[in-house]
Amino acid sequence: MIPIHEWLLFAGAALLMVLTPGPNMIYLISRSICQGRMAGVTSLVGVVGGFLVHMTAAALGLTALFLAVPMAYDLLKWAGAGYLMWLAWQAVKPGARSPFEPRQLPPDSVPRLMLMGFLTSALNPKVAVFYLSVLPQFIAPERGSVLLQSLALGLTQIAVSFSVNLLIAVFAAGLASWFVRYPLWLMLQRYVMGLVLAGLALRLLQEQRRTV
Repeated sequence: MIPIHEWLLFAGAALLMVLTPGPNMIYLISRSICQGRMAGVTSLVGVVGGFLVHMTAAALGLTALFLAVPMAYDLLKWAGAGYLMWLAWQAVKPGARSPFEPRQLPPDSVPRLMLMGFLTSALNPKVAVFYLSVLPQFIAPERGSVLLQSLALGLTQIAVSFSVNLLIAVFAAGLASWFVRYPLWLMLQRYVMGLVLAGLALRLLQEQRRTV
């Protein structure tokens, strides 16, 4: 059983990751603005399918890895912290661009929208690294099945990401227009995001190693 405070912290980390611009966000925003809300929501169904692939692969792989190599916790902890620091830098570095500057995309059919959403998510390195570096830090073998803990956390990530991405797909056009009118808020959001991501990275580095 995952303690409620650990679960809430993980949900917060998942929220930060989905709010950090990446391939999924950029694709959904661009698709919603270029082809309409329903196209964005349809693409999101495919994105969720990609999340399920990451979750299943990570859950099965982590179970085997932690049983075979207890020190894998430390390796993944350092990898996760390094990745979060990299994301923090991407948020605040000079010249960072907003995902609300959409690419021009031609209209696609429903099956292709779902396929492209799936491929964008399944091949998204940000999602893969989150599952392989951040998620393991919230698993403790002494609490019981690593597989069940991985699945519970994975489903949490999917629920958080789906909720946020659904709002993004529905309100993409309005959000893009708002940020054009108030660019200062976009800059502030970038710096706040960078600070919080860096704080989460330091939190991971301070975690004590867990043993199986």
